[in-house]
Amino acid sequence: MVLDLHDRKVVGWAFSDRMDAGVTVVAAAWDGGQKQAPLPGLIFHSDRGSQYCSHAFRDALRAGCPDVRQSMSRKGECWDNACAESFFATLKRELEGLDGRCSAAEVRRSVFMYVETYYNRVRAHSAIDFVAPDVVKLGRVA
Repeated sequence: MVLDLHDRKVVGWAFSDRMDAGVTVVAAAWDGGQKQAPLPGLIFHSDRGSQYCSHAFRDALRAGCPDVRQSMSRKGECWDNACAESFFATLKRELEGLDGRCSAAEVRRSVFMYVETYYNRVRAHSAIDFVAPDVVKLGRVA
């Protein structure tokens, strides 16, 4: 998941049963770059997962946005990535079907629907005056 901290919008995401950087973080960053052009001065912050430290991810990040600055949480500090942790806690709390009883395809469809039709378009976020991220993008909130 790639989250824009300015408006809390999920701009990119990927779903995989493997921890391979190419099918997880590279795919999510690529998805985000296709949906929303990176602006100059972009800081890409993540935890210290091996996928984010990989050459494949760093090379893809620089290829998509040459002036990007990569930032990582301090070792053992989950609070450094609190917005992402909060997103996943919200996803788990609000999305039914994450109880291990659904197939991967069903979970993928559910996550797609949650992110693309609810979280970004409808769900109110306290950090952005209780509106949805797409409302902020449309310029309806100062």
